[in-house]
Amino acid sequence: MPKLKPIYAISMAFVSLTSYTMPGLTSDSVSYVSNNSRVQFVQQPQLPDNGTPTGRRKGAAGRGNCVLEPPLTALVPTSEKSLAESEGKVTYVWGKTIAEYPTFWFYVPYSNTSLRSVEFVLQDGEDDVYRTSVTLPRTPGIVSFRLPSTAKPLEIGKMYHWFFKVNVDCALQPPAKMKDYVEGWVQRVKLNPTIVSQLETATPQQQIAIYAANGIWHEALTSLADLRLVNTEDTTLKNDWTDLLQSAGLSDIASKPIVQCCNLKNAFPLWGLKSVKEVSSK
Repeated sequence: MPKLKPIYAISMAFVSLTSYTMPGLTSDSVSYVSNNSRVQFVQQPQLPDNGTPTGRRKGAAGRGNCVLEPPLTALVPTSEKSLAESEGKVTYVWGKTIAEYPTFWFYVPYSNTSLRSVEFVLQDGEDDVYRTSVTLPRTPGIVSFRLPSTAKPLEIGKMYHWFFKVNVDCALQPPAKMKDYVEGWVQRVKLNPTIVSQLETATPQQQIAIYAANGIWHEALTSLADLRLVNTEDTTLKNDWTDLLQSAGLSDIASKPIVQCCNLKNAFPLWGLKSVKEVSSK
């Protein structure tokens, strides 16, 4: 797999409750893409009925000067499942990754001056995998964080629960304070060998379409964001970004800027020196 430019990340933190082991890590069904395919995310497979994680992709509507649209949002897909006739539906907030240390993305509508504290926590069961406070850029926008290599790597098959929490001062006179958060789940999976073979002969943009078509959310989003940060005026990449977010139900975030952190010592490469085959087979 060709190496990509580094992703510029910011320090963040994680919170979780329970881990789940999922069946069917290597799907027998492979989605192929042509050279002219649009970037369309396909969520697969559906989660099992027992112990299914839900989540919260969007933050609160807010109050006073804290009312912002769109609100705090996790850039992660959702999946709906119908329950018994009298119980309606449940929405799952989760995404798949092939990385031991995946990158997470959030839209933060608040300016740095109004944020009093930000925390990101990742848990495996009741144990913290990683927890840290966050320093965000001054302007609102889409921010990213890669789980650092100093943390415990994600295990294949487990579901990890994360929270991204903010405390906001929305007004000075009088103070209007609000706590807000989003939460969801991430699962590391092993790629089907056929997908690995496709990725190794594909261009970077084709790789993104392959990830998306086969439900590998974190790599599709991060790889595309990485290319956009390097090629800021590329209209094809901009259209791919819009297509990807719209296909995951995030069209209201598609036009928001990707905000790079000014502290470059917090930047992490997406793959380092590892190939797709090395990452997906560990």
